[in-house]
Amino acid sequence: MRRKFSIPPQQPGLFDGLDDFNERLDPDFEIIPPEKMQHIAETYARPSIIDDLPPLEATDKVFFMSFGSGSSGNCAYIGDRNGGFLIDAGIDAKKVTSALMANGIPMSRVGGIILTHDHHDHISQAYALLRANRHMRLYCTLRTFNGILRRHNISRRIKDYHTPIYKEFSFKIGRFEITPFEVMHDGSDNAGFHITHGDRAITIATDLGCISHRVDHYMRQSDTIVIESNYDLQMLRNGTYPEHLKARIVANNGHLDNAVTAEFLAGIMSPTLRNIYLCHLSHDNNAPQIAVQAVTDAISKSEAGAGSDIRVIALPRYAVTPLYTL
Repeated sequence: MRRKFSIPPQQPGLFDGLDDFNERLDPDFEIIPPEKMQHIAETYARPSIIDDLPPLEATDKVFFMSFGSGSSGNCAYIGDRNGGFLIDAGIDAKKVTSALMANGIPMSRVGGIILTHDHHDHISQAYALLRANRHMRLYCTLRTFNGILRRHNISRRIKDYHTPIYKEFSFKIGRFEITPFEVMHDGSDNAGFHITHGDRAITIATDLGCISHRVDHYMRQSDTIVIESNYDLQMLRNGTYPEHLKARIVANNGHLDNAVTAEFLAGIMSPTLRNIYLCHLSHDNNAPQIAVQAVTDAISKSEAGAGSDIRVIALPRYAVTPLYTL
């Protein structure tokens, strides 16, 4: 089995310099210098969405829904009885809005969008959602935000909604505490998120090429994991993709194959792990039943996973899922 467990030589964080974007295409593009970070954070900081509710109880329910997962677009919702937030914004804004409303969740209860990275399938609908819901904030690192402005045809007014976040520094949306962490992928500045709420702990890593120490660290603390299971290695090798694209996919900053995801999950099984959601499955080099089977087989063969009652679900590429209770 090909292992893709590695440690990035250096993990970007709060004090990293920004990429050199001197060759930007847009004359209105503006680099946010590091010395303004604190000022920006204070200027755009917003209080929690819910400030006057009773103290949080450990039994409060947490909900999860996916609106689509894959290279065609990614967006998910996490919330509680009072409100929540979106993770990425690559799915049509009207589809997201109507799916939430169908479950009794108006957009007024969605506090913001947190972005994993700046690829088009994760950010294409961000401005449309923000413009239609002006109370919402856009949470992403400064390098991700500058990558969005440099690489995509998007209104510069999106700057009005941006709240900077920093890896390994927690922030809050409503009653959720969110900690961004480094993942290995080929975007500008890729992040996973460890999300806590009462006694719930959810870790999300949608696009990554290998399992780093930070991914391992946060996922071991979680009762719910959303992790990429992008391709079946044999399907990819025998498929029609050009060799340069195959090489990009299997690289340590590319995507995860089913076997690596399955081996990792089997190795971190514990009695507290309840839900596994497999995301970003390839349309050409994978299938939901293949990905789920790889994970369930690996878990059943592990000492900790044998006989465990754990939910393993492959998130659909285009369809909206039910509103799962975590």
